[in-house]
Amino acid sequence: MRYWAAAKAATGTAEEPYAARTLAEALDAARRRHAGSPEFARVLLRCSFLVDGAPVGTRDHASVQLAEGGTVEVLPPFAGG
Repeated sequence: MRYWAAAKAATGTAEEPYAARTLAEALDAARRRHAGSPEFARVLLRCSFLVDGAPVGTRDHASVQLAEGGTVEVLPPFAGG
């Protein structure tokens, strides 16, 4: 998982591995890993996600399959963007 802007600040890292089959599972694991950062949970509510370069949009995160070795981009809203 790659974290950008406010998500990166809330986790204290730019990226970390995931071991999940769906985006929902990966995000749940990330929330548990960063449970000490209430800001991370708040930031995630505003984020959009790219999975292997494709926008997730409004799809149910439980339906978004993740590939082993793939990339999840966690993108908070960007000013002017």
